[in-house]
Amino acid sequence: MTLDVDIRARVGAFLLEAAITAHAGEVLAVIGPNGSGKSTLLGAIAGHHSAVDGWIILGGRTLDRSVPPERRRIGLLGQRPMLFPHLSALENVAFGPRAQGMPRGEAHEVAHAQLAEVSLDELAQRRPAELSGGQQQRVALARALAASPDALLLDEPFAALDAQTAGQARRLVSELRDRVGIPIVLVTHDPLDAVVLAARTVVLHDGRVAQQGTTADVLGHPNSSFVAAVAGVNLLAGTADADGILRSHSGLRWAGHGDRLSAGDTGTAVFAPGSVRIRPASAAAEVANAWTGTVSLMEPIPGGIRLFTAEHPEIAVDCPSSSALARGARPGAQLGFSVAHQDVSMRRSSAAVLP
Repeated sequence: MTLDVDIRARVGAFLLEAAITAHAGEVLAVIGPNGSGKSTLLGAIAGHHSAVDGWIILGGRTLDRSVPPERRRIGLLGQRPMLFPHLSALENVAFGPRAQGMPRGEAHEVAHAQLAEVSLDELAQRRPAELSGGQQQRVALARALAASPDALLLDEPFAALDAQTAGQARRLVSELRDRVGIPIVLVTHDPLDAVVLAARTVVLHDGRVAQQGTTADVLGHPNSSFVAAVAGVNLLAGTADADGILRSHSGLRWAGHGDRLSAGDTGTAVFAPGSVRIRPASAAAEVANAWTGTVSLMEPIPGGIRLFTAEHPEIAVDCPSSSALARGARPGAQLGFSVAHQDVSMRRSSAAVLP
């Protein structure tokens, strides 16, 4: 059961052009900023948009415009659970099988089994208003699975949940991935979801695929500054010198693991802002992965501070608040910075890095 998609979908003035493949038993993550086309992609696959050209093939079945959403055997779960407020959790989950013609008693057996899979069978008789947000989302997931879909589309299902409940929901999707063996497409704005759940990741930007591949490649070594920003990493492009050290456009020198560069090769160096270490400016030297700079901007981030320097504004540095204070980080301070060799990913590139 494989989901193959190659479409052009128009919604108002917005045009999406995307080709993706999701295999049975895997989660394919789709990430990108608001307005990049993530929800449009899922809506087109589910059959909710009429202006769609190209093809959508699921398990050998072609899902063209003549196949309405209810006949596509595709489950779609969004940020909001959208449960029927007047029905119990059991009746909500049984709705899909009942709509497919299953007798009431048998549909209830299926619903009880699905609620048990999400650890909510004991709350089967409660209505949505009597459930927490996380419990409602789990009921919605059980409802989607009760209809025996051939593929499951998840549209930012963790966005409305608190951190603890979102973590529980991620574990549930992970267990689901290993158990049901159908293609799952997960749209998210959080790269963490891709890291935790997806073997492969697609990045959308302005209705186009900016990059796709294994999650390790896409998030670990982006091919453009845009994807690097989405992934939350630093990306420096440049040319290798005679020693195979990459000299970036700002004059810094980089070495790390990955591709071995030869003199004249163009390439990129990637590292996480949190892997940067702050040290006294006097200790800086003209060596790879080290630089000095004057702090020009400091921003709060969860658990710490992100800072930038006037000399190298393209490099973000993250550190705990206590560490930043202990090392004298403040606007106007001159500091030294370094990144360990093993924290820098090197990649040879055949073209200039895209914006």
